[in-house]
Amino acid sequence: MTNIASDLKNALSGMVSGVGDVADTTRLVAKKTIVETLGTGGAIATSSMQVVSDVISEGVQTASSTGVSVTKAASGLVAGTLEGIKDTGGDVASTTSEVAHHAVKVVSQVGGDVGEAAVSVVTGAIKAATDIGSDVGSTAKNAVLGSIKAADEIGSEAGGLARKALLNAAALPHDLIDALLTGVKN
Repeated sequence: MTNIASDLKNALSGMVSGVGDVADTTRLVAKKTIVETLGTGGAIATSSMQVVSDVISEGVQTASSTGVSVTKAASGLVAGTLEGIKDTGGDVASTTSEVAHHAVKVVSQVGGDVGEAAVSVVTGAIKAATDIGSDVGSTAKNAVLGSIKAADEIGSEAGGLARKALLNAAALPHDLIDALLTGVKN
């Protein structure tokens, strides 16, 4: 696990603010770390969830310390983690909520915007689902629920900000977000 911080620092150190794709860089490093750490052929168990949590935590903290966008990094970390889970034989659907939950919490801990984090995390989960052929609707739903749970645990104001950001994000599936957050299906 010690490699993710050094791999990310090396990958991100070459980036000048605003240049390069933070989300793609963190996605590649997270996926590589998950695959190398967990190997292939196993369901994501409790100890494996610790590995996933460590990848997200170290990745966000490294992004913060190198001065790149922690929300863009979170999007890439979520996507890469879910891709790595798929590659190691784990169940993406059953882990998406926990991955999203942890990512929003860690972004908040380093002073990142909770609303932006929620949107970035859901965007990363949708990208991963699309790329690996997973059920996009189910993955998005689990990412939204995990993000909202984390935001609510941070505080009622953070929960409100996350809900508002998710409802207003142009790149997200509004019918799904509306149904989850308001209980009304369009």
